[in-house]
Amino acid sequence: MTLGEVLEFEAQGHLFDESTPKKADAREVLNYRAALREAAGLMSWLPLSQRLIKATHRVLMDGVRGRHKDPGEYRRIPNWIGPEGCTIGQARFVPPGADKIEPAMSAWEAYIHTDAPDRLVQLAIVHAEFEAIHPFLDGNGRIGRLIIPLFLCAHGLLSRPNFYLSEYLEANRDEYYHRLLAVSRDGDWSGWVAFFLRGIIAQAEGNTRKAQAILALHQDKRDWVVEITHSQYAVRALDWIFQRPIFQTPDFITSAQIPPPTARKIIRDLRDNGLLRELVPAAGRAPATFVFPQLLNIAEGREAF
Repeated sequence: MTLGEVLEFEAQGHLFDESTPKKADAREVLNYRAALREAAGLMSWLPLSQRLIKATHRVLMDGVRGRHKDPGEYRRIPNWIGPEGCTIGQARFVPPGADKIEPAMSAWEAYIHTDAPDRLVQLAIVHAEFEAIHPFLDGNGRIGRLIIPLFLCAHGLLSRPNFYLSEYLEANRDEYYHRLLAVSRDGDWSGWVAFFLRGIIAQAEGNTRKAQAILALHQDKRDWVVEITHSQYAVRALDWIFQRPIFQTPDFITSAQIPPPTARKIIRDLRDNGLLRELVPAAGRAPATFVFPQLLNIAEGREAF
């Protein structure tokens, strides 16, 4: 599931449509974003804790696959990890029994708030231990990835929880699972921590390159959009499109705080001069869906549009 596919799904407004696996995937990604925002808001008055994780899990699972598997509550039955349909005896890994989750998570929460000589090494341990406990019936992987930026923010390594390791973990999926399993099976903490830290470095470098390219693009387009549109609302429109690089015209008109006739003219000007492109043409009463290709190509890290 690419960023562009998720944003297109969101722009078309059918947020509860799970009629295809890809649409269901897009809904899960949007829930991930909503859960991260929920957690960030809660962290203004709550520490990173079991209470916060449960509340975040409730938002994460709302209305998506697994919605009936006790969102926000620890599992009360066994769980195991392995090929789809495997028995517990065939599982690659069996997490602790349900009766051990509460004490395990209490110890996990206490460790988050202990002093450590290296916070990133501590984070590697925090992530691995959460995945080993596997406290929920579903959504443990997504919550485990959410914990990474939340931990970094909680300990002052980030000002906002905007750091996503998912790209690195997906690109190195087999090694990720191998390293986690090696911790539980062989006690190979060194191998796991080294893998995790390489991921933090690689993702941070990639994020920095993308952020610098996005800032340069915005700077380049600020004067250009004023020249093209001759509008006092040009920069406001540009800022809105940077936040919503796939959208439909009615959304722009209703939320950009620009007079509707001016908003429509700006969209036409940006389309006619190549900043925007029609991704999905208008059909009947359905408006066209526009995309900002330059921005999304940077975000995707490839020529996606």
